[in-house]
Amino acid sequence: MRHLFNEVSSECSKITTQRYSTSFSSAISLLNTDIQNAIYNIYGFVRFADEIVDTFHEHNKAQLLEEFQKDTYLAVERGISLNPILNSFQMVVNQYNIDHELIAAFFKSMEFDLTKQSYDEQGYKEYIYGSAEVVGLMCLYVFCSGDKELYLKLKPPAQSLGAAFQKINFLRDVKADSQKLERVYFPGIDFSHFTKEMKKNIEDDIQNDFNHALNGIAQLPSTSKFGVYVAYKYYLSLFNKIKKTSPSELLEKRIRINNLYKTFIIIRSRIANQLGVL
Repeated sequence: MRHLFNEVSSECSKITTQRYSTSFSSAISLLNTDIQNAIYNIYGFVRFADEIVDTFHEHNKAQLLEEFQKDTYLAVERGISLNPILNSFQMVVNQYNIDHELIAAFFKSMEFDLTKQSYDEQGYKEYIYGSAEVVGLMCLYVFCSGDKELYLKLKPPAQSLGAAFQKINFLRDVKADSQKLERVYFPGIDFSHFTKEMKKNIEDDIQNDFNHALNGIAQLPSTSKFGVYVAYKYYLSLFNKIKKTSPSELLEKRIRINNLYKTFIIIRSRIANQLGVL
């Protein structure tokens, strides 16, 4: 009955993804069915770690994160865990031989969220690598399915895409991060004096990431290209909306893309895919 336990574990990660992110869950559903569960399993793991550092304020978050990290490595070593999220994650790590350094870098960034409230340039880059770029690289292991040459070729644009997503999240969530969690990720930015020039500099950096990422998306295997492209278009649409929002508005509300427009993005992306534009 081990297969049933593994199926239940993956279902838990899928439900976690669907409840926490409609955008990512809809993009994952557009991947080839053979790899959907693996990506759900990665996202479920990432989401639980994020939840520890961002939400459980009434508990000892450092202790919870430390225990979660130890349990993660134990699950990977043993090839099983009674925590369904960790069991589903270890399945992906062991099946696709995901580099354990990526897991270590991810946990390092999660630890930063427990102690650091602001970043210099080097710390900012290190945080983004561990919190976002490595997640994209874990997914890339799945997309490349053992093709190491393709993985190494697509690694830089995959990192750029993860970085773009994370920086947009920072802008989208700036109110909650700066006012509730008292975190400022962008180096040298004082959100009490957030100017158009500061915002433009951040946006230019994100645009560079997007430009670099798109070339990599076009070279992905057909099993993953369309789903990743839709996620790219989701975030690009959010980014364009953020660019039209004033600095003062960003500090007052969370920018979103409505579900109707997300559906429109999927339709347009499917047409582009069918026409061979990707």
